[in-house]
Amino acid sequence: MFDLERWQEIFDTIRKNKLRTFLTGVSVASGIFMLVILLGFGQGMQNGIAYEFEEDASTSVWAWPGVTSKEFKGLNPGRRIQFRNENYENAGMLFGESIEYKSPRYFVRNVQVNYGKESLVYGIQGVSGNFQFIENAKMAEGRFINIQDEASTAKIAVIGRKIKQDVFQGKVDPIGELITISGIPFKIVGIYTETRDREEERIYIPITTAQKVFNGADRINNMSFTLPPVENFDEAVVQAISFKDNLRTYLQQAHTVAPDDNSAMEVWSALEEAKRYFSLIGNIKFFFWFVGICTIIAGVVGVSNIMLIVVKERTREIGIRKALGAKPWSIIGMILHEAIFVTAISGFAGLIFSMGLLEIVGPYVEVDYVMNPSVNFNVALATVFVLILAGTIAGFFPAWRAAHIHTIDALRDE
Repeated sequence: MFDLERWQEIFDTIRKNKLRTFLTGVSVASGIFMLVILLGFGQGMQNGIAYEFEEDASTSVWAWPGVTSKEFKGLNPGRRIQFRNENYENAGMLFGESIEYKSPRYFVRNVQVNYGKESLVYGIQGVSGNFQFIENAKMAEGRFINIQDEASTAKIAVIGRKIKQDVFQGKVDPIGELITISGIPFKIVGIYTETRDREEERIYIPITTAQKVFNGADRINNMSFTLPPVENFDEAVVQAISFKDNLRTYLQQAHTVAPDDNSAMEVWSALEEAKRYFSLIGNIKFFFWFVGICTIIAGVVGVSNIMLIVVKERTREIGIRKALGAKPWSIIGMILHEAIFVTAISGFAGLIFSMGLLEIVGPYVEVDYVMNPSVNFNVALATVFVLILAGTIAGFFPAWRAAHIHTIDALRDE
């Protein structure tokens, strides 16, 4: 039942001690503010990491050669490993059941690219048709490389959207236009999009054309695979690690490399890397929760101390109330109402300010591995209610002490 006199007492007490009440409220509000901002930053890190891994298929596994660092079977260290078509084809046959998509890649270097009289400075890569799915490239116009293009060593090219914007500038439809690579004409058949502009600065041509026309022979620079999707993340990671280890073992045996020579070749799994990052983020989030809760506890302790001071200051008043017949629970309710009121107002103020800051500033945050920091409103609201409960508990002990002061002792207090 609403008690107007009780609320008048609370506001009178707050007016008499404005600075003390304000500082107590700030300590409580800062606790909620810090917790929400830290949780938002943790979610922003998770969003940023997830965005980084969206560039390629989440189940992708990549392999590229390096230089041996150890002697093995009479072969000296310092050998540069070269992947070839045979390695790619054998890997496909050995692990075919575990592979969803696969593609080799050959980098075409030391060539001149032109569109009419304009010189273009973009990377040329020879890939297979499946590379579109491994790289998560989406077709904006036209088509990607297909099997027939590879079989016929077709002189066709697929360009990124950024190349279209920079070179053609909306004046000409690129589809069907010709670009020359070292004087050899290639017809543009498609335009793809990626999650980042720098990923759209590539020109893809069929792997067979790249090797045959530009002296690639049977050499490839790297090979990439995707694994069939698995619903359970942990199972997917186990699958990726197993495939990665088996692929590395095959490549080491094929190139006579020591099993513990990690610099001879690199096999990288997106899922394994994602698990490592997400585990790190989980630890960071736990630390953020710990810091935020400790800040809230500091605020709650402040509320408890203030209520103790209030009880001390109002000891004589409490004695008079008891002498006039006030019940113990009436005394407890009087103290608790003030504690709950200060805690609730401060908690909601900290919540509103922090959530508002995240909503306004969050979408514009552009930091490496941090993207759109935000926090679940229900979680934040639940935290405020837990804070109010903690404030109630913090105010209960001073209130309990006040209710059990002997009337004579209270009346004697000066």
